[in-house]
Amino acid sequence: MDNKRIVLASYPEAWVTEANFRAETAPVPKPAEGEVLVKNHWLSLDPYMRGRMSQQKSYVKGVEIGEVMTGETAGEVVESKHPGFKPGDKVTAPSGWQLYWSGKGELLTKVDASKVSLSYFLGCLGMPGRTAYFGMKDICAPKPGETVVVSAASGAVGSVVGQLAKAWGCRAVGIAGGKTKCDYVVKELGFDACVDYKAGDLYNQLKVACPKGVDADFENVGGEILDTVLRLMNVRGRVAICGLISDYNTKEPYGVKMFRSILVNRIKVQGMIVFDWLQRYPEANQALLDLVLAGKLKYRESVLQGLENAPKGLIGLLKGENFGKQLVKLT
Repeated sequence: MDNKRIVLASYPEAWVTEANFRAETAPVPKPAEGEVLVKNHWLSLDPYMRGRMSQQKSYVKGVEIGEVMTGETAGEVVESKHPGFKPGDKVTAPSGWQLYWSGKGELLTKVDASKVSLSYFLGCLGMPGRTAYFGMKDICAPKPGETVVVSAASGAVGSVVGQLAKAWGCRAVGIAGGKTKCDYVVKELGFDACVDYKAGDLYNQLKVACPKGVDADFENVGGEILDTVLRLMNVRGRVAICGLISDYNTKEPYGVKMFRSILVNRIKVQGMIVFDWLQRYPEANQALLDLVLAGKLKYRESVLQGLENAPKGLIGLLKGENFGKQLVKLT
């Protein structure tokens, strides 16, 4: 039995292309003592992966040429040499882009997929959901009645941010690309407003949507969108910098022009990487699950079938073509 996997073939110059990846087959790994063999059912695709396809210094080491492309999966234990796991257990794992993975049991997270789909643990109940939760609770720290703006509002993180804002008594304003996404954010997710950045005149659109200004910005895009939001920030506003997807495929990063707003309005700006809250993951997991089961946290998935389509899925994600959480169904 062979293990199918996708490795990094070359570093992209600007935009990622399918030529940057290579499909391989290898024997299914055998778990050593203390390890677990997992058969992956779902692969998560996320914007951070673009940063790993580089030799630039970052918060974690990038993927080397010839290495399996990094990524989180959800699957099932098929063989265990670790006392904490048995065959049949559902888990998430840092498997990367492959059908089978073997590694230390300590790297796995056991999940209960009896009440929700296993795939949810890669989205609203996984890393994107936890990112939204901690970025909102600890950095944006919105008070009831305040206005929260979130870019990439229909995506895996942004959609949770806006719904948390509503659950916590705030005005939720999204920024998304295209009328279809904006309608979904307002009509399905319950945001108060959503601005279509592709329609032009972003500043005036956003000003109308935020009549009392912006108290907290959960930033997933950066660039011109961040610049525009900074023009509308209130005194002592908070900005959580979660992602800068507008810069990920450019050779020359966008220069923020409205930096002065940070000084004049005494804005707190903080970058966030969800791993910093590792010890508090159970808190977020329970809070998010409670909201899902209560029907207060809705969630949408974009699903591609087959590992071979993962490169195409990541490229589409980086171009904003996905609608909701981008996943690859592996089995």
